[in-house]
Amino acid sequence: MAIPAPAAELPAPPAEALALSDKLRRFIADEIGRAGGWISFARYMELTLYAPGLGYYMAGARKLGRDGDFVTAPEISRLFGRTLARQLHELAGLGLSEILEIGAGSGALAADLLLELERQGCVPERYLILELSPDLRDRSRDTLAARAPHLVERVAWLNRLPPSFTGTVIGNEVLDAMPVHVFERGDAAIAEMGVALKGGKLEWEARGPASPPGAIDPSCFPESSYRTEIQFVARAFVRTLGGVLERGAALFLDYGFPHHEYYHSQRARGTLMCHYRHRAHEDPFFLPGLQDITSHIDFSAIAQAGREAGLEPLGYTNQAQFLVNCGITEVLAETPPGDVAAYAALAAQAQKLLSPAEMGELFKVIALGKGVREPLAGFAQGDRRHTL
Repeated sequence: MAIPAPAAELPAPPAEALALSDKLRRFIADEIGRAGGWISFARYMELTLYAPGLGYYMAGARKLGRDGDFVTAPEISRLFGRTLARQLHELAGLGLSEILEIGAGSGALAADLLLELERQGCVPERYLILELSPDLRDRSRDTLAARAPHLVERVAWLNRLPPSFTGTVIGNEVLDAMPVHVFERGDAAIAEMGVALKGGKLEWEARGPASPPGAIDPSCFPESSYRTEIQFVARAFVRTLGGVLERGAALFLDYGFPHHEYYHSQRARGTLMCHYRHRAHEDPFFLPGLQDITSHIDFSAIAQAGREAGLEPLGYTNQAQFLVNCGITEVLAETPPGDVAAYAALAAQAQKLLSPAEMGELFKVIALGKGVREPLAGFAQGDRRHTL
């Protein structure tokens, strides 16, 4: 992850992008006015990311890759998708060959998975992609047409979850982009932090006490003035997915912690992070619509939401352990060390995926399943389910 930088030090956008952001800001201001002067942060995050034609994921600016605002594991290296395919191959052997990817981004992961599964002799008959962003839907279609044209006919894009599904669900850096509610503990009560207009500017404002009563666990606030995000939307999505999944496994890869680490005193101001031009900062009101806004994941809450919907945790570990368990070193070894340039490049990419200082420890993998009794290779060593 990038080092947080003050918003004032971030590069200015071109005039047309600034005009788009100003239009979204006015749209949000109108919503605040209609709501009586205040909206929840979850509603603000929903608008700034997903407002039709204006939100970060719904407008046309490039988001992922070198020319975007951040890079995900599939853009870092094809080793990621090729290694993940080994886990999917194992699941296909259990009769779970169909794949549903939630938020395919650039389409790089879909292309890597399809090509590697084809190489392994178990390419799925159907590869479904749930993608809300028209821009990313087009980009993923272009990526697949360029890299796996003979497999595009197996891919179908969806606007919503199917009514039922049997197979494997994948979500790479999806839960962190779902809107979060923000709360802060005061001297007398826990208040919800939302967004108001002050002097024409979008700013934080508390409304309290938090409601509905009983929805907030006081243990999530270890000290006064402690602020944190609670992922009601992500939890609801997992519960909905549990109702859709007839039999199968859902793999979510994202950054976060189990409950006891997520609500640690060192995160007293929460985990909200914004990404703009490969720089990370903490101001969610900077250029709405032109930057990504994310939150770390409370994986204990995600596991509990799964249980409430009939999904059992099948494994939980960090990304490095998962990829090693799935055989990333074997995939890397398929490139002869004698090909120095190619091997060195892949080794550097593997370092980013595995190093605790990069993505290896902060990023976690959780598997939730229904009707799956066999242990999964990705969690053969270092399974941390007991920490959830």
